[in-house]
Amino acid sequence: MIAANAAEIIAFWCEAGYERWFSRDEAFDEEIRARFLATHEAAAAGALNRWEETPEGALALLILLDQFPRNLFRGTPRAFATDALARTIADRALTKGFDQKVPPELKGFFYLPFMHSENLVDQERCVALYEAAGDEKGLPHAIEHRDIIARFGRFPHRNPILGRATTEEEAAFLANGGFSG
Repeated sequence: MIAANAAEIIAFWCEAGYERWFSRDEAFDEEIRARFLATHEAAAAGALNRWEETPEGALALLILLDQFPRNLFRGTPRAFATDALARTIADRALTKGFDQKVPPELKGFFYLPFMHSENLVDQERCVALYEAAGDEKGLPHAIEHRDIIARFGRFPHRNPILGRATTEEEAAFLANGGFSG
């Protein structure tokens, strides 16, 4: 059963606001789980593909597939399981100019799937998107993520979650306050 429509997802996300979007908050994670897990699973299974036809629908899909998993499945491999699908949707949406058809504060959600990628080409694209958008709030984060991938080829903070060995250089980076997710 689909628990929410695109407008409900966007309204919830906007009401939550920037601070809640990018912080760790178990109560917020639980609220997302209770309200949107079924909708996330439907999107992950391709049942909501028709949402890609509109800017709002594509935005809702990106929130469902790129943002919500980080809350729904925090600390597990499932947090990243729909990242590739989100990138595909973001790519198609950008081709249609959908990032230009949503409020400015929501444009970045079309770019974040590339920021979450462990591929340097995606990272370079993300930086270019934030630069082109003139997004001074998001650009430093895009550069930081890109620089980590350029240096390590992956996000070291994901290693324990994904069962990967951490190199000495990665361990030193994390121990010295390097980006930890």
